[in-house]
Amino acid sequence: MKVSPAKENILKRVRNALSQPVQLPFPHAEGNNSVFETAHEGLEIKFAEEFSKLQGKFIFCSSRDELAENLQTLVENKEWTHVHCKTPSLESILRPYNPAYLNVGDERTLDAAITDCEYLIARTGSIIMSAAQPSGRALPVYAPYHIVVAYTHQLVFDLKDGINKMKEKYPGQLPSMISFATGPSRTADIEKTLVVGVHGPKEVYVFLLDE
Repeated sequence: MKVSPAKENILKRVRNALSQPVQLPFPHAEGNNSVFETAHEGLEIKFAEEFSKLQGKFIFCSSRDELAENLQTLVENKEWTHVHCKTPSLESILRPYNPAYLNVGDERTLDAAITDCEYLIARTGSIIMSAAQPSGRALPVYAPYHIVVAYTHQLVFDLKDGINKMKEKYPGQLPSMISFATGPSRTADIEKTLVVGVHGPKEVYVFLLDE
């Protein structure tokens, strides 16, 4: 097949360019570094601000006593009688306070659910959850009100930090499901009108325990 002089000239330039690779003009544009600056006022404050913007309810607890007291106040204000919890570590924290609202009745009639989480992302106000948690996949989504109890050491700044933490926690085999909950469920599919609590919890609470 005869190659035109113009085409041969182009191919020659390509071959020369490939034989003499040049350094990337923007070496930091490959996603190795975050483009967002870490907040100076503290991750818990940043998370509280972003989570509240998304209609989430944030409660900081300085001790287990304060956690139990705040949970009891919330349950009484909401008049809940059936709050479900499948997380043994949280049950052991709350059991000494004899919470009458905690029971293991039918999940189809529950008022709210208390779960743990994997990590909290401060920059976006998001909660990382996975199928490896005792609460499983369904409970955080099925419950009309979702209460998350987290610890200050679970705070990370950005999404990439959270993913790296998950890889460290589950080396070689990540959970079969990892989800990112950013406030209560919402949709604007119909007439672009935002509706909250359509296909998930109507309200999401994060109780952050300083421990």
